Amino acid sequence: MLTLFAFLFTLGVLITIHEYGHYLVARLCGVKVLQFSIGFGRALYKRSFGRDGTEFILAAFPLGGYVRMLDEREAPVAEEDLPRAFNRQPVWRRMAIVVAGPLANLLLAVALYWILFMSGVTGLKPIVGDVPAGSAAAHASMKPGEVVRKIGDDPVGSWQDVRWLILQQSMKSSSVEIEATSGTSETHLHRLDLSGLAHDDPERDVLDQLGLTPYQPAMPARVGEIIEDGAAQRGGLQVGDQIVSVNGAPIFDWESFVSMVRENPGRALSLKAKRANQEVMLSVTPDAVKEGGRTIGRIGAAYRMEQHELDQLLVEIRYAPLPALSQAIGKTWDTSIFSLKMLGNMLTGAISWKGVSGPVTIASYAGQSAQVGWKAFLTFLALVSISLGVLNLLPIPVLDGGHLMYYMVEFLKGSPVSERAMEIGQKIGFALLGLLMACALYNDINRLITG
Repeated sequence: MLTLFAFLFTLGVLITIHEYGHYLVARLCGVKVLQFSIGFGRALYKRSFGRDGTEFILAAFPLGGYVRMLDEREAPVAEEDLPRAFNRQPVWRRMAIVVAGPLANLLLAVALYWILFMSGVTGLKPIVGDVPAGSAAAHASMKPGEVVRKIGDDPVGSWQDVRWLILQQSMKSSSVEIEATSGTSETHLHRLDLSGLAHDDPERDVLDQLGLTPYQPAMPARVGEIIEDGAAQRGGLQVGDQIVSVNGAPIFDWESFVSMVRENPGRALSLKAKRANQEVMLSVTPDAVKEGGRTIGRIGAAYRMEQHELDQLLVEIRYAPLPALSQAIGKTWDTSIFSLKMLGNMLTGAISWKGVSGPVTIASYAGQSAQVGWKAFLTFLALVSISLGVLNLLPIPVLDGGHLMYYMVEFLKGSPVSERAMEIGQKIGFALLGLLMACALYNDINRLITG
């Protein structure tokens, strides 16, 4: 239910903001608006407002919306209303009305990032963990415990910054310079090779491919959470229990305990645990569950970090209102340009089309981000809003960018594009959008099947 609500809320906000951009600028340009619809198909709710009697509609199919304006090309227009018809407006006004929708989505992203940067964005400190032998990070002589300070010329505050900046650099160059400091406060410069990044598999994390893993402190085998009716609860484990051994084998950290549980699905484990300075013996049988094509054990227990442990790993980045606005504009701009570069690389075949997502994936991420918290959800909302704005600005007929292209041609040649040319463009546009939607739905279904 949370996923469904988050998905519908996401669609509602983004579509409303987009169409309101068209509506507002049309009104400012003196154009009469006949209908403002959120969704397509059968109207679930409709009501007329304002001196023009604009009909506001909530329709059954939520994947889109429209603003219908007075236009002689669609129906006869009364003599007194001719100056307010869309097709009678100067070309610059028509361009402004068309571009207002995507621009509204980009402004929404700026507003959301502004709120996030002012309220504080929590992230992992960019401390390097284990560096796998043979990885790009190892070849760059990076060492565990180093703190990443800069990627190229850009300062770094968290691992999110590291991932984002490396992604951007990989679109420009085959290597990047990383500035890091060690425990002795010495500064080290590393040249990281980016040529091995597999852009054809968007599911693989960029940092993992390069051997850049976030630092993780050793976690004691202390039970922090227990799921109700899980194997741990049935076996008598309690929150706060410290696991000492499993089947006689000593346990030194939480990862070792998890590994023993995963390797023994359906088999009883003899646990020795320390509880309130006393040792207790328990028998726990992990539930057998399927994960990634294999059967593993799971008991329904989790580790919970103490606050002082979290403080060692997390950093909160917060800005005053004006610097936050500057950061929000920069973030929106960088993400928009990056999206266009990714799309260009998809068209040239440099990057796989697996990265294109449809409504199922968007719904899934909406639910996941909503579960994490409001900041994660706003970040997701900003990202999708940017994607919607950039997509609609592409020069594809039937999209806002296609109409903008027609009006720019009209502005340059001094006369409108012929109806025949527009008709052909519409067919091409629908075909391209159909292919894009088919690709997105295929990727959605493939993700559902493969997990």
